[in-house]
Amino acid sequence: MVKELPLSEINLRRYEKPYLSSKRELARKVCLSLGLLQPGDSRDVVVDVLIVLDDLRKKREWVGVGELREKVRAIREQHSLETKGLAESNIRRQLKRLREMMVVDKQGNQYRLAEFMPLSEIFKERIESFLLPKIVERVKEYLKEFDESDTLK
Repeated sequence: MVKELPLSEINLRRYEKPYLSSKRELARKVCLSLGLLQPGDSRDVVVDVLIVLDDLRKKREWVGVGELREKVRAIREQHSLETKGLAESNIRRQLKRLREMMVVDKQGNQYRLAEFMPLSEIFKERIESFLLPKIVERVKEYLKEFDESDTLK
């Protein structure tokens, strides 16, 4: 039996236009829009990971998991949010998800937003221009093959 694992995957959601929102609320909507969070999900450490990485992008600084964890903890405490989900293993898992989406780069044990680019550029260059067309083309291949198939196998 062959295990079916996607080569790449992305979930995109459309929300209302962004209006006067806090940085954290904008980061949350970005995570929801990119499928990094599910609607109604209270486990949202990835939001704070993204905020920290964006702040470090502006300074062009890499960050290790331990330091990232402490910066995320500080943000969550500042906003009176639960500090559950701050185990290094969970921070690494969130970083892995961001790396799989090509949003984060890793060098050794250090991380950064891809090439220190703003998220809008990362989305345009890596997701919209590179990843999305490849996914759409493969879906079209499956659709064509399905349309040409005339028997159950």
